[in-house]
Amino acid sequence: MTPDVTLLQPRGSERGTTTGYRTTGPLATELLSQSADRLRILALLYAFTFFMAGFFPNLIDPEMRAVFWANPEHWVAGVVSIAVALAVAALTMYKRISLPTMMNVGLAFEIVSCYGIALAEYLEPTRLNITGGWIGLSWVAAWAPLFTVVIPTRPVKAALVTLASLTAVPVVIGFMLLTGRTTFRPGADIFFFWIVLPYILITIMAYVGARVVYSLGKAVTEARELGSYRLVERLGQGGMGEVWRAKHRLLARPAAVKLIRAGNVQGSDDAMRRFEREAQVTAGLSSPHTVQLFDFGVADDGSFYYVMELLDGLDLQRLVERYGPLRAERAIYLLRQVCHSLAEAESQGLVHRDIKPANLFVCRYGGENDFVKVLDFGIAKTPPELMETGVIAMGVTRDNIVQGTPAYIAPEQAMGSPIDSRADIYATGCVAYFMLTGKPVFAGDTPMAVVVHHAKTPPPAPSASSELPIPPALDRLILECLSKSPSDRPQSARALAQRLAEISVPNPWTEERAREWWQTHRPVRSG
Repeated sequence: MTPDVTLLQPRGSERGTTTGYRTTGPLATELLSQSADRLRILALLYAFTFFMAGFFPNLIDPEMRAVFWANPEHWVAGVVSIAVALAVAALTMYKRISLPTMMNVGLAFEIVSCYGIALAEYLEPTRLNITGGWIGLSWVAAWAPLFTVVIPTRPVKAALVTLASLTAVPVVIGFMLLTGRTTFRPGADIFFFWIVLPYILITIMAYVGARVVYSLGKAVTEARELGSYRLVERLGQGGMGEVWRAKHRLLARPAAVKLIRAGNVQGSDDAMRRFEREAQVTAGLSSPHTVQLFDFGVADDGSFYYVMELLDGLDLQRLVERYGPLRAERAIYLLRQVCHSLAEAESQGLVHRDIKPANLFVCRYGGENDFVKVLDFGIAKTPPELMETGVIAMGVTRDNIVQGTPAYIAPEQAMGSPIDSRADIYATGCVAYFMLTGKPVFAGDTPMAVVVHHAKTPPPAPSASSELPIPPALDRLILECLSKSPSDRPQSARALAQRLAEISVPNPWTEERAREWWQTHRPVRSG
């Protein structure tokens, strides 16, 4: 069975595998997103460590507390540094900032945080009042190079920022010397070899580390290029594969890439044939309500992929779960579009075999709202092929691949009888029931129990399970679709669409009502 994922472009509230950030730049979005998460952890760690090392001991001892707070030189730098760290951590949670901008914030924080450490270490005069010996490296020497790992940056830029950060120690100590705030009086040579040279060497080390980290990031990004497309961010994943948002190298057109890793499936040769067939079947369909295929191929590592249009919306499963059952007029409006796609599939002798809410995508498309796209023709077959594969109970073929979804499987498909396009009519009836009631036709403790219900149990009327009014004609039509015998159902998707069009509703769903719904519930955000 193909991965249970959908091709979509999230809008703001969606998280999960998507980052929510806006992005541009040479590195993959997921790498930068992980860097943003690590920056948050690093900022919180900085604030916590600064507090525990610089404040906590002086807070628990009454005598130390009085001395500590009496002199602002002891605590001002620490308070400001902790506040900046917490502000950076909070900023990483704001997803409207582009990832490259967030990385620049991290680099600025690197400089500020290093100056905070140096000020806390050396601003108090007695800490430099020594007459000889090695004063040791500042904690800045350990802190600054961490950023070359956390924030993948072009090596030269990383080196310049690290150098700016490491100047904190010479600058603060130089300030103390010039203002006469310390008895420490090193000569020029001692100042260079003790206080300047070590940090120059650390900058060189950071530059080498930045080259390694950035090269690895570019290698990962380049490895995500499939044909003319570059994978940008992962939108979802299922048992066998993933769906990515992608960009064409030359065109501005966004796309969704469905990717199945060769190592994720057993019998990769058979999987390859099934995957190739899905691409060919989808490419052969021209209904505007069938998702459009752009490209298909095999990556260098043996992974299978095909490129499809990127859709702005959500599937019916989440639409109903999030916003509740649909009114009858809207359900009719959407179902007629589903029938348009299925009618073309029928005309080519195809049976989808996995019509379900998760495979019906409702979106904005070409200026229209509530536009339906039928997804995932991955297990579609012609009736002769169904006979050749030897379909048995629960729609399992000889290679033991489960075909169909128990909650939306036709009785004949579940029992292993020969099927035709009327199995899709049954599944469409199940989808209609779900749209109107918010629940599947049958429930059970196990998938097998649900399958048995589909095979044996008379279906309840949608009106018996819905708080919204359902026209009697629609109620009867859905029950006809759910008939156990295929001959008692509408005999084609075109016939079902005609029956749906004939149902009278008091307030028909229109493009204007659809636009108003989308503007209210899922407005387009600028930027």
